Amino acid sequence: MEERCFKQLLRLTQEGRLAPVLELLSAGGSEAVTAARSIRSARCGDSLLHYAARHGHLDIVQFLIEQLGMDVEVYNNDYKRPLHEAASMSHTECVQYLLQVGAKVDSLKKADWTPLMMACTRRNLEVIQELLSHGADPTLSNKDGWNSFHIACREGDPLVLKHLLFVAPEVWKTKGKTQRTPLHTAAMHGREDVVEMLLERCGYSADSRDSCGVTPFMDAVRNGHISVARLLLEKHQASPTAADVLGAQPVHQAAVTGQDEALRFLVKELYVDVNQRATDVELTALHYAAKEGHASTIKALLELGADLHVRDKKGRTALHMASIGQHAEAANTLLLLGLRDSEDASGTTARQLARKQDVVRVLECGQQGTA
Repeated sequence: MEERCFKQLLRLTQEGRLAPVLELLSAGGSEAVTAARSIRSARCGDSLLHYAARHGHLDIVQFLIEQLGMDVEVYNNDYKRPLHEAASMSHTECVQYLLQVGAKVDSLKKADWTPLMMACTRRNLEVIQELLSHGADPTLSNKDGWNSFHIACREGDPLVLKHLLFVAPEVWKTKGKTQRTPLHTAAMHGREDVVEMLLERCGYSADSRDSCGVTPFMDAVRNGHISVARLLLEKHQASPTAADVLGAQPVHQAAVTGQDEALRFLVKELYVDVNQRATDVELTALHYAAKEGHASTIKALLELGADLHVRDKKGRTALHMASIGQHAEAANTLLLLGLRDSEDASGTTARQLARKQDVVRVLECGQQGTA
């Protein structure tokens, strides 16, 4: 089949125009029909059936299978089947039809994703129910250790989660390869109603930790989801001062991500010590904020009582950290607030750590201003 004809056929399939597809194939004869059955996208290996299922064109899906004889289990370069496509795009009728004609409900694409997992990336309960009614297993895990319930917790539809728990009551007892639970994921993405449901119906332990020592409360705080953090405190007895494997507490993690309101919540409402040190390297929240270049967070921390002149285990101030991170604005903010360059325990100044010219200029101006 000529390339021009193939592109035309592909476009018509994507647009769902069955009549022109039939005309094009009829004009090309048996050679065109044979080619249409076997042609694949050079980039990803998609067949016409993949395109039809992805766009939800049931009449073309039926034609390709019933008239052209295409294999319902045809797969592309990522081993994705038409059922994966239809499920991931919430095309209920296509999902129903593909299952009726023999599509394997738990077929695996690359990274071990099932059609049910793909469906759980959307909020379409009808598709999920259809797959489950045909025997889809919600406890299967992909290469990251996530099952369908875990994926659904990221998307945050309580109806989907309730149905999965109804079908498989123990499905919540899962962790990813990094030991993250669905509760971590829901907290990280700010799914407050999901977090509340998980706390009521599932038996997650307070301050459960992933492989880095991060708790759901930490996830909520460092992503700025204060209402979720409050919920974890009130209904899960989460600790606002638990530390990860590096000794960093929520106050440090909120500084890393520049969550000013979360810092105010921790310090003003929970009375967390703003100058608390991460035990591994004795960094404070101010050090972390400076290293990440969060100028507004530096100011917020100072308003909350952070010690501008505090030094870490190596004798470095926040100005050293801003220089290590090559952040001119953060360095300038610290200088304007009154911090001056000085030597750390090894005799190194922040100026000597600077590599970017804008950071060098800021520190040189700061030194001149001190002279």
